[in-house]
Amino acid sequence: MTALSQQLGQNLKINGERLWDTLMEMAQIGPGIAGGNNRQTLTDEDAKGRELFQSWCTASGMTMGVDTMGNMFATRAGTDPDALPVYMGSHLDTQPTGGKYDGVLGVLGGLEVVRTLNDLGIKTKHPIVVTNWTNEEGARFAPAMLASGVFSGKHSQDWAYGRVDADGKTFGDELSRIGWVGDEVVGARKMHAMFELHIEQGPILEAEGKDIGVVTHGQGLWWLQCTVTGKDAHTGSTPMNMRVNAGLGMARMTEAAHQIAMQHQPHAVGAVGQCDVYPNSRNVIPGKVVFTVDFRSPDLAKLTSMREAYEVKAKEIADELGLGLEIEPVGHFDPITFDEGCVSAVREAATRLGYSHMDIVSGAGHDACWINDLAPTAMIMCPCVGGLSHNEAEEISPEWAAAGTDVMLHAVLETAQIVE
Repeated sequence: MTALSQQLGQNLKINGERLWDTLMEMAQIGPGIAGGNNRQTLTDEDAKGRELFQSWCTASGMTMGVDTMGNMFATRAGTDPDALPVYMGSHLDTQPTGGKYDGVLGVLGGLEVVRTLNDLGIKTKHPIVVTNWTNEEGARFAPAMLASGVFSGKHSQDWAYGRVDADGKTFGDELSRIGWVGDEVVGARKMHAMFELHIEQGPILEAEGKDIGVVTHGQGLWWLQCTVTGKDAHTGSTPMNMRVNAGLGMARMTEAAHQIAMQHQPHAVGAVGQCDVYPNSRNVIPGKVVFTVDFRSPDLAKLTSMREAYEVKAKEIADELGLGLEIEPVGHFDPITFDEGCVSAVREAATRLGYSHMDIVSGAGHDACWINDLAPTAMIMCPCVGGLSHNEAEEISPEWAAAGTDVMLHAVLETAQIVE
């Protein structure tokens, strides 16, 4: 039996009603048009969400640090000034038509853990930090997990600052505009461990009737941005055999992505999720199309094979149709194996608390995937209704939110060490 089991057992739980109220209050900032949220990174809505989160952290006795990528670090002091902090966190930014829980649960669940420790007067040897990572979604500025990627050394800050949105605005300029350029050097912080709570974004936990997903691995990813060039022409007066149709090329390349993923089953997925058609007029044959292929797998060999096969097949299609083709990788990370000790802490916490649980592989990328290279890291997942995410209809129950946060509370305390 662990020290935490002996001291606190299954009676230590967070205030689920307070957590839910906090989630609902944050959801009022950047409301969507169908019940969800549109709080894209570095928008005015993102700035308002950051301000609210900071006010809650200050009220909970934490000190706030911000680095030059806008990452927010709210610290609850430990009793040992030399002990490295235990981190919790995720992100507050959303998709353009996002839900109220994707990422947000991990940040505000961390806040609730600290509030609970304050309520009970529990002290820890290690400091505890709640983090809001900037631009996890990558919806406005590709790639996803941009700021945690700079923090972990995957990208340079100059490169990140130069990322451009659909309106030609740069990440660096927008971060400055909303007033969240901090003074900390990115990546200077050291960590004892990190835990990220997140909704599953898939249907497995709900289908299996499990309260908790113990995340052991994360899928690797390739985002391939494809630019297909043809020739704008009138749809009514251009003979079929004289067309250079970039839209037709995209259609065939989209089918190719699906077929290649199917050929690499099991444990492989692929699709086109974003596309821009030019000039996007009803009676003009598209002269240019830009779209992104998303391949994922927990198997590195399959992930690599899918990318290689797609690049060959897409070129064959382009050549057959007389199209120009450029393929640019705009996002990548290898499959992740999370830290065995942190994963065990999560699994033992779920068992101690009496929550049903199962091991699971994360189908999506998360900031924890980058941080895993720097410090022992693990993820906790709770179910979401129908597995739906990146959608305004995304939904979880208060009970699922509380259970996931309870498990994070216990895993963090096990790692940060209670001081009697």
